[in-house]
Amino acid sequence: MLTPFHLAIAVSDLAAAEVFYREVIGCTLGRRRDHWIDFNLFGHQLVCHEVPSAQGAAVLNPVDGEDVPVPHFGVVLTLDAFESLKQRLVDKGVTFVIEPQTRFQGEAGEQHTMFLLDPSKNAIEFKAFRDIDDALFKV
Repeated sequence: MLTPFHLAIAVSDLAAAEVFYREVIGCTLGRRRDHWIDFNLFGHQLVCHEVPSAQGAAVLNPVDGEDVPVPHFGVVLTLDAFESLKQRLVDKGVTFVIEPQTRFQGEAGEQHTMFLLDPSKNAIEFKAFRDIDDALFKV
């Protein structure tokens, strides 16, 4: 059984981060203080700390024909959850950094993936595999 991860990120505007993570991504709210908020990101603890100078993803790295923003974080979802989130994001008018697609098609590690930026330009990847247990770390 996997245990939840904890990730703390810098955001330049805490109010904008709250709207994005709650209303766009669909996270539930956890604890909050004046300069930080906890979110439940698919069972994981994401903490947004307000840092006015936050600048988000810094560079791009080529992966399977796409320019992947680095650093980035994300969650591996079931295929059903991935499709549901993808539709939610499309319905909300989200601009994708990398459009939803299947990467490494027909190879070990074939995955569905999509990248987007939060309002502070933190890069987020959501991905899914047909069989997470078999494919997540397959080489």
